[in-house]
Parts: sequence; structure tokens; C-alpha cells
Amino acid sequence: MSQPHNLEGKLALVTGAGTGIGKGIALELARQGADVAIHYASSAAGALQAVDEIQAMGRRACAIQADLGVVADCRRLVDEAVAFLGGLDGLVNSAGITATFDFLDVTPEQFDRYYSVNIRSQFFCAQRAVPYMVERGRELARRDPKRPWAGGSIVNVSSVHAIAGLPGHSVYAGTKGAINAFSRELAIELIPAHIRVNVLAPGSIEVPSYFGGASGYTRELGNSLVPWGRVGLPSDVGYAAAYMLSDAAEFLTGQTIYLDGGLTAKMALPYQPSSGERTTQEERGSRDAHGS
Repeated sequence: MSQPHNLEGKLALVTGAGTGIGKGIALELARQGADVAIHYASSAAGALQAVDEIQAMGRRACAIQADLGVVADCRRLVDEAVAFLGGLDGLVNSAGITATFDFLDVTPEQFDRYYSVNIRSQFFCAQRAVPYMVERGRELARRDPKRPWAGGSIVNVSSVHAIAGLPGHSVYAGTKGAINAFSRELAIELIPAHIRVNVLAPGSIEVPSYFGGASGYTRELGNSLVPWGRVGLPSDVGYAAAYMLSDAAEFLTGQTIYLDGGLTAKMALPYQPSSGERTTQEERGSRDAHGS
């Protein structure tokens, strides 16, 4: 009996996987049975550590350096990943850069850099990956003509910043909103190729860069900021990404999943009524109608 939730035999490329969220995703895909190509820009040590961990699980892994702000590097990355893996079932576009800038101080160079890495890289990595996924589907059909192909899967990592404002993020939030819109459109375009496209939009996810410097970040502080009562971890994102790449998600496409512990669902209103003031609009209207 097949197990659609596991990733046995899957071949995946994860960008930005030398640290943080991307690394958490890559490790979880391997735990679920996938062979993984890990992309990194500058986190070579973290990428090689992830490769070692994945190989210790009995899976294949490699690390590939690329500057995803350069389209030629996006294409080379996908080509090298496929050459190592022997095909491609899934692409997780996790690479991204973030910083805060006052809107009036943003330079054209900063704007171009953030859009190049955060959205243009996802566009051109996906564009390069699609023909490989189509060929992978044909190969699997030749191996087992009686088994329907669940399709290829592209997961683009966005952020809650795509739909919720925070000062200093005019550039970053714009790139994340673009990812959401682009992915929804791409999902429709790739249905004939039987490739699904979804967005995974994390909220507060604790990564190594949270600590140190002048931020004063602590785990306790992170927990206090999330309605669910704890800060998210890269492994949380990994669990969701693994599902989205699995055959169990074959009917899921064109969707954005906000993995945020209730962050975007909660109103950001500072005022909370006291117990005696908790009167609904409907209750007030009913009393008004009866003259009370």
C-alpha cells in the first residue's frame, strides 16, 4: 500500500538551504525520504553540515553555491541539481534576503537587489525547473504505466509581510506580495503540465540571525509575540513543505498557506474590552429595537 505522505524516491532542490528556514525544509524533506540538492549563497558551512546530516539519514545530498540575484546562476543551479539528482520532482524556492529601510531612504540599488533575489530568482528557477519536472513525469510513467503521476510540485516561500504591514518593510513586503501573485498565476499556467504551485508564507520563525547584535531577542520574547504561545521553528516550516511536495497534496495548487501560529488571524488592536463591555453589535441592536 502506498504512503502518499512520505517522500520516498522524490528528488528535490531547496534554495537558501544553508541556514534558517531553508535548511529546516531540506532536512525534513530528507527525513521523509527525499534526496536533496541544497543551494546556498554564502552559508557554505551550514550547507555542508546539512549535507552531512542528510547523508547520515541514508539519503543523497549535495551543496551548490549560486548568487540567485543573477539569472544565469539560477539556471546553472537547477541544471547542476538535476545532474546530481537524476531528475526533479520538487522545487522549494526558499532563498531570500531581508532588511528594514525607511521608505524615503530606499535606493534604486537596494530596490533592485531585493526584487532580484526575492522574486526574480523564484521566477527563473521555476522556469528552468519545469521542463525537468515534465521529463520526470514521463520517466515515471514509463517505469510504471499503471501508476498515475501525482505531478511535480513548486513551493515558493513568501511571508506574512505580504498581507500585513510593518514599518520599514516597503521593499521586502512588496517582493513577498509579488511572490503570492506570481505563484497563483503560475499554478494556472502549469496545470496542463500537471505541476502544482503553492506558497508557504511563514510568520515569526526563529532562525540563527534572530540572536546576537542589539536586538535583545530571546526565545521567551519570541513566544510572547505569537498568539499560539510559541515562536515558530524551521522544522515547523519543514513539515508543511514536506506535505506540499508529497503526493498527498496532489489536489492542492494555487494556494497560499500562512504558517504563523495565528499571527495574521489576530486583530492588531491595542484595546481589549473589559468583561462588562463585551456586548455584540447584534445584542445592542436588539435592545435598541425594544427601547431598553
